[in-house]
Amino acid sequence: MIHVLITDDDPFIRESLKLIIGLDEEITIVGTCNHGEEAFEVIQSGIQVDVVLMDIRMPVCDGVAGTLKIKQAFPEVTVLILTTFDDDEFIVQALRNGASGYLLKNIPPDRIIQGIKTVEQGNLLIHPDIAKKLTTFIRPSVLPVVNVPQPLSQLGLTPSEQSVVVKISEGLSNKEIAQELFLSEGTIKNYITEILSKLNLRDRTQIAIFYLKRLSGTGDAH
Repeated sequence: MIHVLITDDDPFIRESLKLIIGLDEEITIVGTCNHGEEAFEVIQSGIQVDVVLMDIRMPVCDGVAGTLKIKQAFPEVTVLILTTFDDDEFIVQALRNGASGYLLKNIPPDRIIQGIKTVEQGNLLIHPDIAKKLTTFIRPSVLPVVNVPQPLSQLGLTPSEQSVVVKISEGLSNKEIAQELFLSEGTIKNYITEILSKLNLRDRTQIAIFYLKRLSGTGDAH
């Protein structure tokens, strides 16, 4: 069972999401919050939360700040950004702060449910339109993740590991990467562990940002 906490300052949106998402047999809604600070307090209280469905623009504590606060104290909790705003700067900041994905509220309910399940499994989820824009908006002043000029091959990554990095940056799940590279999911997980260690990164999101940053011109492109 996936325990989901809905965070949105619009009561209609909160209740609608609670009703729709709660219909899925694999998901239980553990609560709703008005802003990021409330979400943090709920998790801090000891209630089990696997995924926080987080709006970006909220009073008191927005989704960007809320994501950072939650991930710093509870790195095991997954944050999925869900908003009506196609705001590129906020997206980059949320990803930098540890969000595992980003979806727009105008997508069908079943895709929101699938998105929750995808990020809960440790996969990165970014709306296709946003993924295309990330290379334009990632720059040193916004995302100082890894400041190295060498191409990926000079960072100690094998060709297979480099391929996995590229696929992660495209938003593919472990299963999808395994299918494209004709490898097992277990092998892909092992590659990801090695990549995180070699690049001194925290999670899949940082792997994607690392690669997209290089493509944006802040490092040598692969």
